[in-house]
Amino acid sequence: MALRRTHGLVVVVTGFTLLLAAGCGGETPTATSSASPTALPSTSPSPSPSPSPSPSPSPSPSPSASPTPSKSPTTQPVTEKSYVLQRTSGSSGVALTFDDGPHPTWTPRVLAVLRAKGVKATFCLVGTQVKAHPALVRQIVAEGHTLCNHSWNHEFKLGTWSDAKISSNMRATNNAIHEAVPGAPIRYFRHPGGNWTAAAVRVARSLGMSPLHWTVDPQDWRRPAASTISSRVVKGTRAGGVVLLHDAGGDRAQTLSALPGIISGLRAKYVLIRLPDTL
Repeated sequence: MALRRTHGLVVVVTGFTLLLAAGCGGETPTATSSASPTALPSTSPSPSPSPSPSPSPSPSPSPSASPTPSKSPTTQPVTEKSYVLQRTSGSSGVALTFDDGPHPTWTPRVLAVLRAKGVKATFCLVGTQVKAHPALVRQIVAEGHTLCNHSWNHEFKLGTWSDAKISSNMRATNNAIHEAVPGAPIRYFRHPGGNWTAAAVRVARSLGMSPLHWTVDPQDWRRPAASTISSRVVKGTRAGGVVLLHDAGGDRAQTLSALPGIISGLRAKYVLIRLPDTL
């Protein structure tokens, strides 16, 4: 069953901080399997996921001749009320992340580009897609990429649920991943649409996952031209950045076409890294 998202805008203002969150747009990933996780409560809401536009990319720093990741992030996490989101790679290296998969058409093609370029990335997986395409999860892990939990079925309002229901959703997704790749580390959770709440962050951390946000969203889910996607990423990325891209949730031909240029442009200034499996 396919769901469409409407785009939402989340703004949180404190005495010192303003966060504008967006991302994970396009069509809801549609699994070829209708299986539901036994861990999920039958009364769970079924909101229609939808992203919201992200902040405009900020200027890139000057290129360095031979970039090497450092031990400390170049920018600090953003504090929102009672919780902190991870918005950096943890070093001066830049991390590419791909949301909403695995998808039988786009994920293998993204993996092929990454393999050809010698790049490792992070894949934020949706539980229903994992159940439908476990072989792709095994391929992602076999090729050395990092895993991230992206909810069971891209529930945009997951963070508004009770702690028990949020936990059930996250655990069901992790269980599906571990059915495909037993023992694989899942150290990150990314909320669909970036629609974070204190409850979502709290539950993710209780399950051993860091709440992973991003610093650059080229809005590839809107399907702009490949050159536009590439330009937004290269111009908007800074050292320590986390780039949001998609390998599912709709037609990702533009993202796939943009990927080689993104890699070349970023490598001129930074080291591309996968997020570490240990926190």
